Amino acid sequence: MQIKNFKIDPSLKELTEHRTVVLPMACYETTINQNIHGYIPLHWHEEIQLVLIVKGEALFQINEDRVTVREGEGLFINSGCLHTAEEKDQSGCVYICLNVSPHFVLSQELYTTFVYPYIQATNLSYLHLHPSDPWRKNSLDAILSIHRLLRQKPPFYEISITVQLTLIWQTLIMNGFQPEYDRTEMQKNQRIKQMLQWIHTHYAEKIKLDDIARAGQLSRSECCRYFKRILKTTPLSYVTEYRIQKSLVLLQQAESNVTEVAYQVGFNSTSYFIDQFRKSMRITPLAYKRSKMDDGS
Repeated sequence: MQIKNFKIDPSLKELTEHRTVVLPMACYETTINQNIHGYIPLHWHEEIQLVLIVKGEALFQINEDRVTVREGEGLFINSGCLHTAEEKDQSGCVYICLNVSPHFVLSQELYTTFVYPYIQATNLSYLHLHPSDPWRKNSLDAILSIHRLLRQKPPFYEISITVQLTLIWQTLIMNGFQPEYDRTEMQKNQRIKQMLQWIHTHYAEKIKLDDIARAGQLSRSECCRYFKRILKTTPLSYVTEYRIQKSLVLLQQAESNVTEVAYQVGFNSTSYFIDQFRKSMRITPLAYKRSKMDDGS
């Protein structure tokens, strides 16, 4: 299964259903450049995420950190962490993505002791999994096994998957970090999500820096520092880029036109929308629309 358009609510929480009929998890292959945005947009979810790159390489951002993940390598991304991904050097990156409810990792009797403290830890946003390291390779092999089990569905495959998940989790907590809890880090994570949620709710309106800062209960200067440190951009540049993201879906509607779309997503000038769209997408909105109509997308 390939997800080309992530469903994300205003808080950036992903709404894509991460479960099969039986299991509270989802496993799918993602080709980054086939996403509607050309990359995987910033989002978060309650599920933990396990990634295995099967082709090319990708640049992931998890909270404030950026990490390059190459073919044969992978990632553990913790619950609640903001993350995004883009392919590197037009490598046609494809990766297996496994999203698992934390409550499914271990039994409820073990969850409180061996799962909850780790998904709440502020020093464990992600782990880079290299095949050269034996314990990390074991986790990568288990991700591949789960992917194969979900595709082939042999008898009792659900039980086999729980065995593999237990192996992954035991390996991670035995070889990862001792969990730490920094109240400042927790507050920072909450405030950036509050500001992003406010932007995603009000993007079609006129937005000022003061509005964004107020949503995070910060001063203007502190708001700018948060965005620069965590998202590597300014608050208003983020607003512009988000408006362009929202315009992509609208431009694919047969009855839409560029001017209407520009105003619908919050631009007060068609020419400025065209200019910013071209800078971001390296194509004009009209050319983008025509290409999607020709593709029958």
